[in-house]
Amino acid sequence: MGALWTETYKFKTWLEVELAVCDAQAELGYIPASAVEEIKAKANFDPKRILEIEAEVRHDVIAFLTNVNEYVGEAGRYIHLGLTSSDVLDTALALQMVASLDLLLSELETAIAAIRYQAQQHRDTVQIGRSHGIHAEPITFGFKLAGWLAEMLRHRDRLVRVRSSIAVGKISGAVGTYANIEPRIEEIACQKLGLEPDTASTQVISRDRHAEFLQHLALLAASIERFAVEIRNLQRSDVLEVEEYFSKGQKGSSAMPHKRNPIRSERLTGMARIVRGHAGTALENVALWHERDISHSSVERVILPDACILTHFMLREISELVKNLQVYPENMKRNMNVYGGVIFSQRVMLALVEKGMNREAAYKVVQSCAHQAWNQPDGDFHGAIVKDAAVTEKLSPQEIEDCFDPKYQLRHLDTVYQRLNI
Repeated sequence: MGALWTETYKFKTWLEVELAVCDAQAELGYIPASAVEEIKAKANFDPKRILEIEAEVRHDVIAFLTNVNEYVGEAGRYIHLGLTSSDVLDTALALQMVASLDLLLSELETAIAAIRYQAQQHRDTVQIGRSHGIHAEPITFGFKLAGWLAEMLRHRDRLVRVRSSIAVGKISGAVGTYANIEPRIEEIACQKLGLEPDTASTQVISRDRHAEFLQHLALLAASIERFAVEIRNLQRSDVLEVEEYFSKGQKGSSAMPHKRNPIRSERLTGMARIVRGHAGTALENVALWHERDISHSSVERVILPDACILTHFMLREISELVKNLQVYPENMKRNMNVYGGVIFSQRVMLALVEKGMNREAAYKVVQSCAHQAWNQPDGDFHGAIVKDAAVTEKLSPQEIEDCFDPKYQLRHLDTVYQRLNI
């Protein structure tokens, strides 16, 4: 990914745009075909030389064109005819964003495959579901991962859609009026570059497109952060249901030899904050003065490479993290049964209601038993239930035991797996 945002690659895309325009000009008879062949044969650039020229002229595109013409010679007079700098800059930037997005989509597929695999492996690994950080009702770890998978599939759809939004070029001259270059040249050049002509550009391509691109990257980063935060929480010493892979020779703390910290998940959490910040900055770029200014340019030199490289790295990290995740079903079972199965309170309450007890009365009976067990070293919700006369009057011993079987809560999870084709 980093290679796509180097100065060399940027100049390469600039040259691609200039050559595509030359081809279009020749195809319509505006410049000699022989000149285009000479340009293609000789055209080259030297990044160091471009910087030398830019130090004098203080204009990056002029410096680039000057250097290219040093290679091309007389035929160079046909390069950049009727164009303005933004025709090259914005069209080439679209090529960079499209190439970056293709890499992101490829890496996203790897992450999707890793999550799908773990969701399959832990389809029946029973775990406590939590709300507000508090034990709620049974789920499976695979079901949790199925939710992650569904989210990543939505991201894939979003990135595919936004690709068409950013795959847009602009060859329409100063202020976008085609005063010195025909729209047909733009159509031909963009087709050669794999882009669509912008519908109605000014001197620049409107920055809502770039902002949309970064919003999608920020949203993807936010999802990765959500997964990372969940792993961090589940790795806590008092939970320890999953754990990041800890390699041989790895050390967790300079002071405490026992530490095995969720460093990759924490790293992902921090990176997501940066990508989100870049998305906000991209929104600031939308409001340019009149037909153009360059307040967006200095910003995009930072936020676009940074966001693409960070998001790509985040996808690689979450793929490796999920693929090698250490899962501890016995700890999940232990945590789920703390306080004597208090998490089955709703099932007991509903069983009492089904037997004719008023719902409020049933809630009060079950809550009383639950609170006797809650947060007590020897808390035993099951024991309290089987001793409560109001419960045993309505439910048989077997019916009570059935209330503590997690299969009841999990009986419809196949529906989710079927939706996701897992």
